[in-house]
Amino acid sequence: MGVKLYYTTVTASREVKSQQAEVMRILESKSIPYELVDISVGNEVREEMRSKAGNPTAVPPQIFNGDQYCGDYKMFSEAVEADTVGDFLKMA
Repeated sequence: MGVKLYYTTVTASREVKSQQAEVMRILESKSIPYELVDISVGNEVREEMRSKAGNPTAVPPQIFNGDQYCGDYKMFSEAVEADTVGDFLKMA
């Protein structure tokens, strides 16, 4: 198991690009290894992300620890502010 970041390389949304970049930057600054999963490679991957997140309209970035859903950008950002990223990522 490990942290998985569902993101997209194909988006016209500056907000999504910015959020994805910020999540990656914070994970790297905290030396937390993560795997990138690009949902733009196919509908199956996007649907997998939405199914695992329990939200049929979820958009990237979505964060998981293995198959366990951690949250979206807003939830991640709140965890960063509260200095509870380890708890958010369900890390022992």
